[in-house]
Amino acid sequence: MVSATTLSATEFGRVAGVSRETLARLEAYEDLLQHWQQRINLVSRTTLTDVWRRHFLDSFQLSKMVLPGVPALDMGSGAGFPGMVLAIACDTPFILAESDSRKCSFLREVRRVTNAPAEIYEGRVEAIDHAGFGLIVARALAPVSRLLDLAQPLLGGEGKCLFMKGERVAEELNLARDNWTMDIVEYPSVADPRGVILEIRNPDRVI
Repeated sequence: MVSATTLSATEFGRVAGVSRETLARLEAYEDLLQHWQQRINLVSRTTLTDVWRRHFLDSFQLSKMVLPGVPALDMGSGAGFPGMVLAIACDTPFILAESDSRKCSFLREVRRVTNAPAEIYEGRVEAIDHAGFGLIVARALAPVSRLLDLAQPLLGGEGKCLFMKGERVAEELNLARDNWTMDIVEYPSVADPRGVILEIRNPDRVI
């Protein structure tokens, strides 16, 4: 885990071990984020002085769990965390689902500037007419039980979910187990000492 102090782009590059080209693309992304944030609320303003740790490293830590060529979906992508970062860093196609049209405009601009292999889906996750995703990710979208409601119909048989959660993860899991069975592995976040990554496979609703 990195120190909970502010992280610079250079420090991110060293911690993440990304190439110069990838770091340059992510720096262009960060520039757009800072510029667009002045007009629309993309991320919490309290995180703007530490975006490389709070958003980029937080997203990038999932990269070791992304398999090339596996269809991937980011539910409620917002400003593109984690899906856009993963698309850039892993050079893996992601569908970024977001219902806010202004945020979709931002995501399309990031895609254009960074040449990210991302498709922007403007609409609610429930309306996606596609199944068989090998990877579904979500960050700061909904409690675990609701995330499973959204993800399970879209998940392929061997697929997995990566949900980024905070301090209430134990409470959310207890509630989710009232309605779901699942295989779970928990990983501590490298970016936030309070954060947890849930790797969930084989979610099945309790009848």
